[in-house]
Formats: sequence, structure tokens, C-alpha cells
Amino acid sequence: MFRKLYTGYKAILLSAILYVILAFVPDSSLSEEKASLLRPRVYVFEIRKEIAKPVWRVTQEAFSAAEEWNADYVILHINTYGGMVNIADSIRTKILNSMIPVIGFIDNQAISAGALISIACDSLYIRPGGSIGAATVVDQSGNVVPDKYQSFMRSTMRATAESHGKDTIVSGNDTIIRWHRDPHIAEAMVDPSLVVPGLDDSLKVVTLTAEEALKWNYSEGIASSIAEVLEKTGLKDCELKEYRPSAVDKVIGFLLSPVVQGILIMIMLGGIYFELQTPGIGFPLAAAGVAALFYFAPLYLEGLAENWEMLIFLAGLILIILEIFVIPGFGVAGISGIVLMVAGLTLSLVDNVVFRLEGMGALWHLIKALMTVLVSLFLAFMLFILGSRRFAFSKTFKGIALDTTQRTKEGYIGIDTRQKELIGKTGVAYTILRPSGMVEIEGEIYDAKAEIGYIEKGDPVKVIRDEAGQLYVIKI
Repeated sequence: MFRKLYTGYKAILLSAILYVILAFVPDSSLSEEKASLLRPRVYVFEIRKEIAKPVWRVTQEAFSAAEEWNADYVILHINTYGGMVNIADSIRTKILNSMIPVIGFIDNQAISAGALISIACDSLYIRPGGSIGAATVVDQSGNVVPDKYQSFMRSTMRATAESHGKDTIVSGNDTIIRWHRDPHIAEAMVDPSLVVPGLDDSLKVVTLTAEEALKWNYSEGIASSIAEVLEKTGLKDCELKEYRPSAVDKVIGFLLSPVVQGILIMIMLGGIYFELQTPGIGFPLAAAGVAALFYFAPLYLEGLAENWEMLIFLAGLILIILEIFVIPGFGVAGISGIVLMVAGLTLSLVDNVVFRLEGMGALWHLIKALMTVLVSLFLAFMLFILGSRRFAFSKTFKGIALDTTQRTKEGYIGIDTRQKELIGKTGVAYTILRPSGMVEIEGEIYDAKAEIGYIEKGDPVKVIRDEAGQLYVIKI
């Protein structure tokens, strides 16, 4: 607090000296430059959503941009009903440690974690009808969490209020301590058992209206807009700059959409499935890799997906590949692979802070993420089936798919009779048969299936039968 005051006085002193020097410069062309140098710079950014990892990332970017721009003040435009306490604590610490004074403007509500952030601001203005408080820690279901979390929130709120300092007033034989932000009120915003005489005599958490916040020194004024805040702080003629989301922020927001995530999950699993059905490495695997990158990358950047969660997904994929190509049948490895892949997709949607919660709080987060994965996968799969049928019969795509009916009376038959002539002939395995693959017989390539076990590429084979258009071979 005192460091920020010192910084403010220093800036005013330097501005005064610069003004005196430039006043004696005769060149009138410097007038605009002088005016620009004397105008304070104010940087504005918003917190108008749930307090979570994306808000923390935006806060860091905004403060870095303000520092690079040499801003004199930062205005934090707030309207939130709360969110994650650990993220709010990081943001309030960033504000308290900022060398640039921070002016908060509550544009309607600053509830729960939003109250903690607002109290950290050096000065605070609230819109008429707005409020601040109700900072009791609850889980996703709205239930109050155990007291150890409440104790942390109480101490953090109290410490934040105390950081603004106090005045010691001596009147006769009495010494009065007056806090700029009363820590007892900050604690009462968390703990309903605390009573603030004259403010709240009931056993309920404190929530201050705009008028009450002004009366109890929790705000410096009431304002309806940023323009009014600038006017009341004497910054009306400032040079204003606002934080704008970058292209990366917009792309991340798009990729984190539940609909987009569902489509990416479908492409991942669909690409893996089709790749395992065909020899070699081709387009399906590439599509699955790109989808996995677009699914996990934004979650990783937002701090949700950790390295070990992505490794779980990769381990599940490896187990499925081993089940198909190495281990005959479908058993423990395949089932374990599916479970690990779903677990990796689910856990990547959950912030690891939930593992420090107790009871239904942590379970609710996990169930919600699991349902998001399963429902997104189901809906995306259904949309894919319905959409593919719609496109297949549409006029636009009619020329792509073959829809001619091949009738028997016109000479068409269901199978290639030449394969019947291959029974008893020998050749070599053109690919690995596990058990399906391809064989080369008399210079021609045919689809074939191993009758017994697997056959390695290059091994000699013999055709033993042809059934429903499928060649069956054995290793010689």
C-alpha cells in the first residue's frame, strides 16, 4: 500500500518537473507532445465470468500489458458470482503486489471469490444496485464445505482488508484504531456466526449494498460506468487502453466448447478405429492425432489437463493396439485400454484442485466431467450417423456416392467367381494377417484371412477355401 502511494507521489513529482521544463520550450509544435506526456495512462480489463483458470491467465496477460505500456493506473471491471477460491487468491495476490495502483469497479455483483478480488483493489467503486460479499466457501451443489476451507477464506479476507492499512487516532486519553477496510466485516462475509454491530445483527453472512459499502468504507464511491469512475478519480482526461482477447484466446474458447469437444472425441476414437481396420498408416490416424492435439492443447494451456492425464489416455491407446495386433481375442488389455482412454479424457476436464475437496464436492466434479465425455461422444456419434445419411442422399453429394442398382438379369453377380479358381493355389502374405490381411497370388493382390493363428508378411500361404467372397489361407 505504502509502496504504491510512494510510486504515485513520485509520478506526480516527475510530471510537475517535466511540465515546468516543457513550459519554457518556445517551440509550439511540442504542445501536443506535452499534453500527451502529461495525460495519465489507464489500462482497463474485465473479470465478468466465473473465477477459473482462464480468468487467471487473462489477469496475468493484462497486468503484463499494463506494465509494458507504462500504465499509471489499472481499472478492474468486475461482475462475477464467484468461482474457484485458489484462483481468486492468486488474482488478489497479483493485485496486492502490483506496483501500479488498481481501481476496482463492481458493475453489479462481486460475490464470493469476486468479493476477495474486489477488496484487494486500492480503491473501489460500485454501481447503484450492486453488492459485494457472501464469501462463504461452497461446493458445486451449493453446500457449505468443511470449516478448514472456511478458516482459510476468513483469514485471507481478513489479511486482504488489513493490507490497506489503518489510522491511529489519539483523542484525549483514548487511542482509536480505524481500519481503511474493517477486517471484521471481511470475516463476516465468510462466517455467519460473526456479528457486526450496526451492520448485521443476525447470524447470516454479510453482503454489502453499494450504499452500505460506501458507508462502511468498503468503497470510495458509487459510479454507473467506467467513465464516471474516471471522472470521480480525476482521470477524465486520461489516455485509456482496454484489454482485448487475442486470437489465441478466441481459438481456445472455441475449442473448449462442449460441442466442439464432443466432435473432437468422435474424430479421435473414430480415426483410431478405422486406422486399426486398415494396413499401414494413413489419413484416419492423422485425423485422430490432430483431433487429440486440438482437444488436449487448450485444456493444457488453461491448466486443466496435466501431463499424467494425457499419459493415461496414451497408455489406454497402446493397450488397445496391443489387444488387436498382439494378443488374440479381446480381454483384459482391451477393456483396460478403453477405461484408461475414457479416464484420460475425463480427468483432463477437471482441475486437480478437486482432489483436495472432500465428499460430494470432489465426486460431483468427476461425475460431471465423465458425463460430459460420454454424452458428448454419444451425441457426436449420433449426429455423425444422421448427418452422413443426410449428406449421402442430398443433391450436392449425389455425384460422389455410387447409387446405381446392379441387377442380376443385367449380368451382375454378387461375388467374383475368379476367387473359386484360387482354391489350392499358393502365394505369399503381402501383409501381416492378424488374422485378416492381404495375400499375393500369381501377381494379384487379394484380401484374405488366416484360418489358423497369425501369418507374418512374406510367409508362403495356400488357399484352402473361398466362403462368401472371402479367401481363407493357411501357412505352408
